[in-house]
Parts: sequence; structure tokens; C-alpha cells
Amino acid sequence: MSDCQQCGACCASYRVDFSVHELDDNGGKVPSGLAVEVNDAICRMRGTDHTPMRCAALTGKIGQSVGCGIYEWRPNPCHELQAGSDACERARARHGLPALSSLH
Repeated sequence: MSDCQQCGACCASYRVDFSVHELDDNGGKVPSGLAVEVNDAICRMRGTDHTPMRCAALTGKIGQSVGCGIYEWRPNPCHELQAGSDACERARARHGLPALSSLH
């Protein structure tokens, strides 16, 4: 199991805004039912602007075993966040998880 499949902290730490052109309704791949409109050009993954924050596509328990229900179709911001990056480590810290660098 990868570090990301045991973590999920990023999916419960960051607002995920992306172009409306990534929605399946507009020829993209992200399921439109999992997004909310921000404006004419931007939409947001459901749940990423809630308190507590948690992407609607995230399954499982953070820090134990998680998955993305739309992994193959996830929006660009999700592709850009890399395991071990500063953003990853900040998300892990928010959820009380140790830094990845301390685990390897």
C-alpha cells in the first residue's frame, strides 16, 4: 500500500478548485455531481470547503486506509500534489500524522 493510500490528509486539508472544463459535462473527466460551481470558470470538489474539510470522493479513514473514488478522473490540483512535498507534510501535520521523511 502506498503512503497516499494510508494517509488521505491532503484530501481533508485543502480546497480543490479547478477549471469547469475538467467536468464531464464540459468534455472533461471529473464527475459533475462531485463539484460545485464557484463562478463561470471555476468549480470546487464537494466537501473541500466544509468544516471539517473532506473531499466527497475520499473513502476510508485518514491515516489508516483511504482511497479516491474518482482517482482516474480526479482534477488537476490532485495530480499536482506529490507525496512528501511541503503541502503533503503540512496536511499530515494537521491530522497529527508523522512526516513521511521520518517514516522512510
